[in-house]
Amino acid sequence: MKKALILLSALALACSAPKDNTLTQAEKADGWQLLFDGESLSGWRSFNAPALQGESWIVENGTIAATGKGDDAHGYIVTDRVFENFHLKWDWKISKGGNSGMIYHVQEGPAFQVPYVTGPEYQIIDDENFTEMNDGYVLEPWQKCAVDYAMYVPDFDTAPYIKPAGEWNTSEIIFDNGHVTYLINGKVTVEFDAWTADWFARKNSGKWTNAPEYGLSRRGVMCLQDHGYPAWFKNVKVKELPVKPVEETLFNGKDLTGWVNYGTELWYVDGEGNLVCESGPDKAYGYLATEKYYNDFDLSLEFKQEANGNSGVFIRSTVDGTKVSGWQVEVAPKGNDTGGIYESYGRGWLVQIPDEKENILKEGEWNTLRIRCEGDRVQTWLNGEPMVDISDEKIGGGNGRIALQIHDGGGIKVRWRNLKVKSLSALQ
Repeated sequence: MKKALILLSALALACSAPKDNTLTQAEKADGWQLLFDGESLSGWRSFNAPALQGESWIVENGTIAATGKGDDAHGYIVTDRVFENFHLKWDWKISKGGNSGMIYHVQEGPAFQVPYVTGPEYQIIDDENFTEMNDGYVLEPWQKCAVDYAMYVPDFDTAPYIKPAGEWNTSEIIFDNGHVTYLINGKVTVEFDAWTADWFARKNSGKWTNAPEYGLSRRGVMCLQDHGYPAWFKNVKVKELPVKPVEETLFNGKDLTGWVNYGTELWYVDGEGNLVCESGPDKAYGYLATEKYYNDFDLSLEFKQEANGNSGVFIRSTVDGTKVSGWQVEVAPKGNDTGGIYESYGRGWLVQIPDEKENILKEGEWNTLRIRCEGDRVQTWLNGEPMVDISDEKIGGGNGRIALQIHDGGGIKVRWRNLKVKSLSALQ
């Protein structure tokens, strides 16, 4: 009788347990969404490709299965959807000695051959057997399971919390407005804040020294890695978290902390605490860009043009040397469309200001420029007057820094102050 009752209890528990790759009513009400339906790879595609390619990924017995045919350069699949702030949860198991990972905020494009040079990675690996199965290679602490790969490691032994190869583990990533938490089987492994001084120190001194865009994006696709070993994933689900508006001062009035100088032109702080851009001997293009990415934001700043005031504010831009890719809100002498929007590659001027608005610019005096960038839409104001309002799908897909420009040709000098930005989100 006792055995029968135990069996009945076990059966009842099994019947009440949720099926794999489904959501309970409570989860649905709480905003959870499935990223895998258990039957197809709908919603997933190969990295840097419009559809699935290769033989690295299949659906197998209700799992997303890595076949082990991938390698460091190939074998990545990504979500069709982009995510910003989120709670991601998934179950996984790995083959003996195996290696895989979940990468997030991944960026795509011809500049990025692999996803991990842009997105942080929750490492998935068989710590226990990796050395034996990989010619005696000994893992560094930053390579072990449930770390923030090559950045943050647990301050305790995770081994008791990780189930061995061939058994299911549950992992979680919570990315909440830059505060990041990794868990495995309910245990927090690492917790850190992105884009702090400590974060940048780690980024710039180790594995990512030569990966300038690593970890900067505030949003991107999710990515699973086939690193040459079979691995299985199921119950992949996500809950999107709201953006918490934050106001930041981009320039501290003392030095160039938080900025990166591209080129040989001059950027310095004057005796009154203003940021100055000035042509140098090379008379070339120069850019001063934020360390961080800003996608959806409301930016205000003041500028004063001295000598030739040909400059600009780039949005959602990346810089390689002095080659910039992105969109410029023009700052130029009167008659040259201050407040208009120019694409630095391809299309040129997207929108110029009406001639009757040219007199809004106060040459030789302080001007206030406001830029609101939200999704596809960009609006600009000069001294409180609306200048342009444009919706553009290509801008909506952009991602990158805010950058100030010195135009080439020499003789340019512009002062800047009171650079303040408020975060927005077009994903909500």
